[in-house]
Amino acid sequence: MSKSLKKTLKIVLPIAFGVFLVWYSYNETTAEDRAQIIHYIKNADLFWVSISIIIGILSHISRAVRWNYMLKPLGHSPQVTNNVLMILIAYLANLGIPRSGEFLRATALTTYEEVPFEKGFGTIVTERVIDLIMLFLIIIVALLMQTSAIIAFLNEKGVNLAGAALILLVGIVGLWLSIKFLRKSNSGWALKLKVFLKGLLEGVMSVFKMKKKWPFIFHTVFIWSAYVGMFWVIKYTVPETIGLSLGELLVAFIAGAFAMSTTNGGIGLYPIAVSSALGIYGISSVSGDAFGWIMWIAQTLMVVVFGAISFVLLPLLNRGR
Repeated sequence: MSKSLKKTLKIVLPIAFGVFLVWYSYNETTAEDRAQIIHYIKNADLFWVSISIIIGILSHISRAVRWNYMLKPLGHSPQVTNNVLMILIAYLANLGIPRSGEFLRATALTTYEEVPFEKGFGTIVTERVIDLIMLFLIIIVALLMQTSAIIAFLNEKGVNLAGAALILLVGIVGLWLSIKFLRKSNSGWALKLKVFLKGLLEGVMSVFKMKKKWPFIFHTVFIWSAYVGMFWVIKYTVPETIGLSLGELLVAFIAGAFAMSTTNGGIGLYPIAVSSALGIYGISSVSGDAFGWIMWIAQTLMVVVFGAISFVLLPLLNRGR
């Protein structure tokens, strides 16, 4: 398979998969259900939708400020305004081509702030690792808060606690064996992987060596609290979801987070994942779908509108550079 074909498939397949899921979701609902979902979406309280969008914007600003804490030890202090615009452009690019935003963001940083590409891209990779750690912590919190509900759901689906523990044990043993094999292997791919993992570990540990590590940690916690907050307020747009607790919403939030990484911006899959998670707590598929679509539409529109504005503003504000 040629490289050009591989690149094309990487772009086309996630979009095609997302479109298929939209079609699948449409065909799995009755005309009455679709009418009810559309009714919820059209009549969603714009106050809470606006609050969700504002919280999302604050998370992007916080991410822009935090980015400078990583760049300053490297000898660079970009304008926070530029950082915000670059981040929004990156999110917009990721809607079209997965992970292209990271490269575009590093390139823009080089163009407008004269930060070497490899240094800028290294901080972005470190960001992603830290985000993964934060998501893992949220998963742990959700499991602790919703242990009984999750166990009951697994039992309902025919997966008992012993079976789940066995799967977890097999996964841990498999991970341990993989690490052991990787350490002893001297093959080309293993050496490259070890160098890559070592670099990631150094990037994460560098956080604790920076002068402003506590402001960095504060912004990290704020960013992910904002992500949860922008999801949480959407519950007030659908009558059936108003009574959901934070722990219950965290389970749906995690499902949505994984959906976002599977298709471009979660297209098609995000509402399905969120609705399925809310179904654990007795929320109807109609209300669950409406919740998922309202959340996805609000945040996607925010990225599209502000990302497009940023794409125009960034070069205009840096004409002299």
